[in-house]
Amino acid sequence: MGRIEYIKATESDAEIVCNIVQGTKATIYPHYYTQAVVDFFGRLHSLENITKDIKAGKIDILKVDGTIVGTGSRDENHITRVYVLPEYEGNGYGSIIMDHLEAEIFSEYEYANLDASLPATMFYEHRGFRTVEHRKHDIGDGEVMIYEIMEKGRFAEIKKADKADMEK
Repeated sequence: MGRIEYIKATESDAEIVCNIVQGTKATIYPHYYTQAVVDFFGRLHSLENITKDIKAGKIDILKVDGTIVGTGSRDENHITRVYVLPEYEGNGYGSIIMDHLEAEIFSEYEYANLDASLPATMFYEHRGFRTVEHRKHDIGDGEVMIYEIMEKGRFAEIKKADKADMEK
C-alpha cells in the first residue's frame, strides 16, 4: 500500500466520487441485479445527490498515493455509499473506509446500520454486521430490488474478509 489518506470530500471531488460509484455499480451490479435495478442505483447515486451529500459533509474519500480509489458516506449512524474502484478491490481499502466510518459512528452511537446490496453482504457480515431485515423495493414496471438491512453493535465480533468472499 502506498500513502493513504481518508478525508472529507469537497465539491471539486463530486464528479470523481460519482464516477467511482457509477463505474463500480456498472461493473459489479449486473452480475447480481437486472438492468432496471442497476439503472435505479444510477439514479439514486446521481451527481446531484452526491454533490448534495458532499455539501452536507456526509461523504469521505480514500486516496492512495494521491489517487481517489474509494468513497464512504454516513448519515448519523447509517452507513451509505461505500464503494472502491474494482481495480483496487482486494487490497483492504473497503476495510479502511469501514474502519473510519465505524469509528466515527461508535464514538456517538451504540450501533451502526446500513442497506447492503447483494454483492456486499458477505463483506459486511465479516465485519460483524448481521441482517435484521430482508427488503424488497418496487422500482416500477414489475421490477424489484432485493437488499439487506444490516446492523452492528459497538462490540460486535469481526472476522477478516478475503478476496474469495467477494467472488462467491
